[in-house]
Amino acid sequence: MNDQAKMLEFVSRCQDPENLRSIIKNARERGATELANAAFRKLISILPQERPGTVEHDFWQTIHAFEHALTEERGKTTRLARTRQKVARVGVLKTLEDWALSSKETDGFTMLLERGMPELTGEAIVLRHGRQFGTQVVVAARQRLEAAGVDITTLPEHSTSL
Repeated sequence: MNDQAKMLEFVSRCQDPENLRSIIKNARERGATELANAAFRKLISILPQERPGTVEHDFWQTIHAFEHALTEERGKTTRLARTRQKVARVGVLKTLEDWALSSKETDGFTMLLERGMPELTGEAIVLRHGRQFGTQVVVAARQRLEAAGVDITTLPEHSTSL
């Protein structure tokens, strides 16, 4: 087993966010994109405290992914304060519903698509958990993704496949 394979195996078992952040940083510096991406995906899968497979877990994966990306870009810790405040006020489902029904794409939607992560958009979460949303919300989410050129048939059906 080569070093890359050993590191990927380690990442798959790792439950320590700081170790994963360190691996992401070092892998990016060395140009080891596959390892950096694997560590990033593992990091965002373990950060949410909610039960995997729930809409809440998927939502918080998205928030953590976006915050991590912004932190990397800006070189300082960045939190989505307004989004977190809205969730505290109205909850995860209403926040996702508002994103899907908004007349314009959110910055997070655009940024996640630019980074090749359509499965982390709020709209993809709505599609994965469609039974928890009204038909209008699901249709709006599907239309936004399709209008952005996302093949929704390629999106994972469950967050555990991220």
